[in-house]
Amino acid sequence: MSAPLPEAQWPQANQRHLTAALGVVRAHLSRHARASGADVPEGADDVDAARAALAGAQASMPAPPALDVLVAAFGLSSFERDVLLCCAGVELDSGFGAVCASAQGDPRRAFATFGLALVALPDAHWSALTPVAPLRRWELVTVMPGEGLTHGALRVDERVLHYLAGLSYLDRRLRDLVSPVPPAAALPASHEALVGRIQRAWEQGPGLDGGLVVQLCGPEAEGAQAVASAACAAQGLTLHTLRASHLPAPLEERAALGRLWEREALLAGSGLLLECDDAAGAEGLRAAASFAERAEGLVLLSTREPLRLRGRPVLHLDVRRPTREEQRVLWHQALGPASERVNGALERVVSQFDLSMRSIRAAGAEVRQVAGDADGAPAGEALWSACRLQARPGLEDLAQRIEPSAGWDDLVLPELQKTLLRQVAACVRQRVRVYETWGFAAQGSRGLGISALFSGASGTGKTMAAEVLARELGLDLFRIDLSQVVSKYIGETEKNLRRVFEAAQEGGAILLFDEADALFGKRTEVKDSHDRYANIEVSYLLQQMEAYSGLAILTTNMKDALDTAFLRRLRFVVQFPFPDSAQRAEIWRRMFPPSAPTESLEVARLARLSVTGGNIRTIALNAAFLAADAGEPVRMAHLQRAVRAEFSKLDKPLAEAEIAGWV
Repeated sequence: MSAPLPEAQWPQANQRHLTAALGVVRAHLSRHARASGADVPEGADDVDAARAALAGAQASMPAPPALDVLVAAFGLSSFERDVLLCCAGVELDSGFGAVCASAQGDPRRAFATFGLALVALPDAHWSALTPVAPLRRWELVTVMPGEGLTHGALRVDERVLHYLAGLSYLDRRLRDLVSPVPPAAALPASHEALVGRIQRAWEQGPGLDGGLVVQLCGPEAEGAQAVASAACAAQGLTLHTLRASHLPAPLEERAALGRLWEREALLAGSGLLLECDDAAGAEGLRAAASFAERAEGLVLLSTREPLRLRGRPVLHLDVRRPTREEQRVLWHQALGPASERVNGALERVVSQFDLSMRSIRAAGAEVRQVAGDADGAPAGEALWSACRLQARPGLEDLAQRIEPSAGWDDLVLPELQKTLLRQVAACVRQRVRVYETWGFAAQGSRGLGISALFSGASGTGKTMAAEVLARELGLDLFRIDLSQVVSKYIGETEKNLRRVFEAAQEGGAILLFDEADALFGKRTEVKDSHDRYANIEVSYLLQQMEAYSGLAILTTNMKDALDTAFLRRLRFVVQFPFPDSAQRAEIWRRMFPPSAPTESLEVARLARLSVTGGNIRTIALNAAFLAADAGEPVRMAHLQRAVRAEFSKLDKPLAEAEIAGWV
């Protein structure tokens, strides 16, 4: 008996083993052909010699051959194995078809059939022909239509044929549906604990043979994928993902996809993570549950909320973001030597951002590159900027990002309002120290969110104040369009709000719900179902704001229309007053950039015009365009024309005395 070959020589050894296995089947076919009176070459029907050659090839294998792995995976009998080999032989050996034709006594039938296998191969059994038996259930072979079950030509599936030859790849019909997941890198301790729980559940129950379904719940999809990948790797399996939104709706098509995946899982040694995100919708979630209930093999689900499955045991696990301490460890791993150059910025980053493992590693790679560049930005600034970039994508699809340009000097407000805004900024900066280090969060999580209401007439500076806070804190500012959030369909508004807050959680972005009166008006007495669901929407928003770790700002033109119970649950309420004459004068002085040409502008006269800062900006811009078009510096005459246009737009009466003498 020959010694096993080195592992690197497995492909060649597998080819020899497959050739020898085909030789045994060919010898049986030749023996049947000779018994039927066909002219068979001398020694072609020597089954014993063929078996001896197969034994020799088997002994030299450095690892199990593909044929043996496939037979064990699908539970094939010796007869079913030989039928599969007979079909493969026709494709791999040009002379195999001729042997089949001789054995069937017809030169036109140079192919394998169930009828030929039943009479020519040993240990034949009729049950191998049934649709529920492995050969046909898993579509290892297909009966070509036209001549019935026993006389129809058999064709081996291309994916199976290549697998037997030692070539493994993802079935082309699955290539656009499922995606391989690379092995998970080192996991934080909280995620490692989840992997351990999955392993124990699989060991104690029928987890690996289609019994237990693991549901990884929560919004942390990346973490769920990493946990699933690590759990599969511990079992010597790879992991593929399939989005629930890609599942076909018709049951028959979904069942066919399930069988195709089950075969692929057995061939490739893979588990499946079915990702059930919001894009799937209610129908998609039902399809995902149906798929998981019927699918054999190792199946995991990544869901925001647990799905109800019938007929299969389920292990529910909550996957959360790494803790602050775990994030510190991940940051040091991701930054490597560059962590020494970020100094105290790392602690500030950990307190502000709540990034996933993947985002931390991506940001760390960017900072390492910057840290190695002597002409680059300081590593601390690069770290903060990289974190903001990593946190943006999820929210940019749901809201409009505003690039803050205004600073404290641009904000013309009474000192009381400026003091309140600085208190808001202080709360955002110091929330981790107060909540975690000083222990306020341990007293209860309710009311820890930082929320503010900016009330005042349009143009009084509410949006500019949000920009000032964003610039002061170095955070992204996103304006939420409530027309895209509020829905007439029950439950849709809450789902849209949840998506916004969860997407913002990574970067602690400032959320600006502009002109929020439509959603945050007085809650009414419940008179019908619409009133009840309107109140539910407001209550849900309050819950989200209280749980959000960043700053959420609501703006309104009508503070008096808000429910007092709603106001009590807000941390800050800042009233933006209509600017008085002195404030209007200050706004006019700051309105024209130094590079803008002006001539003989009379700020005292301009300040007498009863308008807000927003109107002043519009008037100044329109006047600048009029002056530029005339090739002149901005004069009072241009401003007079712009004022008339602005008041006409607002449908507001303009007394001639207010603009008299401006020309």
